[in-house]
Amino acid sequence: MSGGTRSYEMARRLVANGNEVHMITSSRERNTERKKWVEDIIEGIHVHWISIPYSNKMGFRDRILAFLRFSWSASRKAKQIGGDIVFATSTPLTIAIPGLFLVKRLSIPMVFEVRDLWPELPIAVGALRNPLAKRLARWLERTAYHASAHVVALSPGMAAGVLKCGIPPSKVSVIPNSCDTNLFDVPAEQGQWVRKRLGLKPGQPLIVYTGAFGLINGVGYLVDVAAEMRSIANDVQFLLVGQGAELEKVTNQAQQFGVLKQNLWIWPPLSKAKVPDLLAAATVATSVFVPLKPMWNNSANKFFDALAAGKPIAINYGGWQAELLKENEAGLVLPPDNPKSAAKLLVDFVRDQERIQKASTASRRLAYREFNRDLLYAKLEKVLRDVAEKKE
Repeated sequence: MSGGTRSYEMARRLVANGNEVHMITSSRERNTERKKWVEDIIEGIHVHWISIPYSNKMGFRDRILAFLRFSWSASRKAKQIGGDIVFATSTPLTIAIPGLFLVKRLSIPMVFEVRDLWPELPIAVGALRNPLAKRLARWLERTAYHASAHVVALSPGMAAGVLKCGIPPSKVSVIPNSCDTNLFDVPAEQGQWVRKRLGLKPGQPLIVYTGAFGLINGVGYLVDVAAEMRSIANDVQFLLVGQGAELEKVTNQAQQFGVLKQNLWIWPPLSKAKVPDLLAAATVATSVFVPLKPMWNNSANKFFDALAAGKPIAINYGGWQAELLKENEAGLVLPPDNPKSAAKLLVDFVRDQERIQKASTASRRLAYREFNRDLLYAKLEKVLRDVAEKKE
């Protein structure tokens, strides 16, 4: 299915190592009747689905209500299943509720995974404004951390946020998103259908974005860059692939700027199996966000997929990923508030084949040596086993 696959990739490895895994989740792509659970077995994972209407096109209040409905249903389902450990992976923060329920009712230890610092992000974007709601969210955050036998953070900045809540360093591990090199490290020929569909000439530069078109993603930034690019290098093409609340806005912006189907193309989401083709076709992959410092702690799948594909990466934010790109010369850090300068930096980069090759080699090296999925899975499994042994 489209979207991030961290939970799936970790779960199937747990099964392969002899563990019994039940995944409790909601579905937008698996058709189920509302309020009815359906079970599938996928690569040995017992996947329990329930249909909870949800989309990032929904308002923040409706999204929170959807999260709470899922939490309530998931708590009851999890109690029926039981287990030795509950592994709650968030976002949203409300995913901690079923975990806390099991900790209390069944005395099962919880490992809590922090994939975004909630409620810091919704407060920063102005989505969470009510003072009482903020206090409740912060209370749930602290309660989840303190009730956990261990906390897994997806970036150093997220780990720092956990430590600020008074959690001892011995109970916190940084296990970032990881690279599926066996899936993404494919020959360039595998992306030829993408380039052919766009009508690109051999060697013509292609800048790719694949992911959500949500409020925090700021995909309109790439439209601004594409508009500036037309006047300095009209052969450089942009392909944006995804969906979300801002899709219509971004599409309208591209039409108004005169770049849509000129040097910028927008496609609906591709399945995870097709994303390697997309990246194989790219000259540069991108990861962008709105200019909010809390977003610097992100651990976006798209960043690690690009590393796995051995592609140079361009981002428009600071933080640990920016430092990683600079230190390893694996890509570019673009100015978030100057699309004209960003376009010039991109042109200079894609015109320099030596830099492109060097950045590609650096990306691939990082993917295999530091962020390989199997290496980071082993770290996660050790956390889970250590918690299980302490319980015994």
